[in-house]
Amino acid sequence: EKPASLRSAEPAETVMGTEQEYIVQREVLDQVRLDEVAEKGNWTTKPSLSERVKESLRCSVSKLKRTVVSWVPVLGWLPQYQFKENFAGDFISGCSVASMHLPQGMAYAPLAALPPVFGLYTSFFPVLIFVIFTTSKHISIGTFSVVSMMAGTVTQRLAPDQNFIVNGTNGSKVDTEARDAARVQIACALALLTGIFQILLGLVRFGFVVNYLSQPLIRAYTTASACQVACTQLKFLFGVSPALYSGPLSFVYVSLSNTRLVELIASLISLFVLIVIKQVNFRFKEKLFVPIPIELILPVNERSSAKHQFRAPFVPNASYFPSIVGDAFSLAIVSYTINIALSKTFAFKYGYRVDNNQELVAVGLSNTIGSFFYCYNVSSSMSRSLVQETTGCKTQVTGIISSVFMLIIIVKVGSLFEELPKAILSSIVFVNLTLMFMQLADVYTLWKTSKTDLLVWLVTFICTILLNLDIGLAAAVGFSLLTFIFRSQLPRYYILGLVPGTDLYLDIETYREAKEIPGIKIFRSSATMYHISSEMYLDALEKKVCPQIFFFKKSRMSEEEFPEGQTSTKGPDMGEVNWGYQRDTSMFKLDSVTSFQSVDSIKKFPQIDEEEKGRFSGSDTHSIILDMTTTSFVDVATVNTLKKVSLLILVTCNHLINQVDI
Repeated sequence: EKPASLRSAEPAETVMGTEQEYIVQREVLDQVRLDEVAEKGNWTTKPSLSERVKESLRCSVSKLKRTVVSWVPVLGWLPQYQFKENFAGDFISGCSVASMHLPQGMAYAPLAALPPVFGLYTSFFPVLIFVIFTTSKHISIGTFSVVSMMAGTVTQRLAPDQNFIVNGTNGSKVDTEARDAARVQIACALALLTGIFQILLGLVRFGFVVNYLSQPLIRAYTTASACQVACTQLKFLFGVSPALYSGPLSFVYVSLSNTRLVELIASLISLFVLIVIKQVNFRFKEKLFVPIPIELILPVNERSSAKHQFRAPFVPNASYFPSIVGDAFSLAIVSYTINIALSKTFAFKYGYRVDNNQELVAVGLSNTIGSFFYCYNVSSSMSRSLVQETTGCKTQVTGIISSVFMLIIIVKVGSLFEELPKAILSSIVFVNLTLMFMQLADVYTLWKTSKTDLLVWLVTFICTILLNLDIGLAAAVGFSLLTFIFRSQLPRYYILGLVPGTDLYLDIETYREAKEIPGIKIFRSSATMYHISSEMYLDALEKKVCPQIFFFKKSRMSEEEFPEGQTSTKGPDMGEVNWGYQRDTSMFKLDSVTSFQSVDSIKKFPQIDEEEKGRFSGSDTHSIILDMTTTSFVDVATVNTLKKVSLLILVTCNHLINQVDI
């Protein structure tokens, strides 16, 4: 004979032509009984707080070595460097990347409103620092168009041309030497503060912040930034000098009147040559020993008498910090986001891991230390990173080789690149933005896959275009968070059905072959139920599962009709209670939040008329299953909602259906 604690459901059901028997045999457990049966206790071997403190204060040679290597990764991988296997690839890759660093550094520096030579500095010092502290093998740090553009908005805002107008013999003019000196001070202070933010965020293990920036947001932001950069370069391609303007709607403040034919022809020729040679490099990358350094060859068309030498380090002016704190934080997030996105892409492809927090510290130190050597903000470059990866890069030694070549170029032949036609530099910028312009194809992809992500992409793109980089980023992040909130507050509710021949239960409204099991309703929510969505869960359950069961939910089950303290189960205006459920009443014991104590204390239930009773006669549902697999946490509202659902079904069905399980 079966124990009294076990229940069995023996009637057979006919499901899709096949007779199946459902038998449930287990003890119905409440939380207290579950803790007793499962022997709840602290069975883990996790050390106590005092033991963890002692362990953290304990010092040993091996622990010191692990700590130092974790903070300075170069001490771990460099002693184990395999020269024969890796050096050839690293050397070729380093030479190829260096050939791009020089022209890109000088082309991107004007985006930051700085003289080109500071782009060379930024392509040398931060790269060396990054090699020491990074865990990524394939990304190329240095100047980047988007970051340069963001830095340029700050330098032009705090040091506009009109602040440096002087009177001369031929009228007023801009004192470019004083202006550039002020902008260099601002750019270095911005890099220092950005690096401080990144180091602090890395130390407090805040690398996960990048998870809140979705991929559509990042790609839309970089695409819009590329459009901003391209817009600023149009004046050089066409040889015009429009008035400078920065701020919201700056994208439309471009005048292309008075185009100079010579500059336009030079730009078109440069664009054609760059595009053709880059296509050759891509098509024949397996046959070419190194890519043709067209970006390095094309600009060498005149010689200057200027002498290049490194400047003595200096301390950036911290008095600018209050004016640039918001811009510095935005740059800290954007540059790190670009870095970690590229790092994880290559790490996944080649099967190694990168440390989010260590990468944050690495780029922070590159910005901080570089700021003392006249460097502005850095980030990884898509184009250089792809070249570095495709030309045989094996380890971070590629960055060291690239820096050595940059040192030779700056000191020995840097004078060749002191004065370059801006049309050629702008052409280099345009061609290197091609990869980001290709991200416009995301619109079609997202239209096919996720309309919500498409909306995030479009809003981010439009806000960045119209509101500038800093305000646009803030608006995009705010909108992205709103979509997350709305999606969690407005989940999708559906009934699951069994797909014939499988064990799969799918949405019956989406999959035609998914069929409900007769008499059983399986109800599922696409998101966690919590205090915000609990009422919507109840409403959806009423509409989807069995509207008849909840007919009295709002009209009959009010506080006035169920005054606390009534415990009688039979009266002149009451129906009969199904005592067959008396054995399971422990599962309905409620806390002080509700007035119900058990099924034995069911409150007064009004007598229904024949018309209302007819509403329930057509219902053949005897079991309701609530699929809670999407629930990641449970709050008080969730518990009370489940209690309310259980009690409503039980009370109603005890009077009307008499055969409902939950």
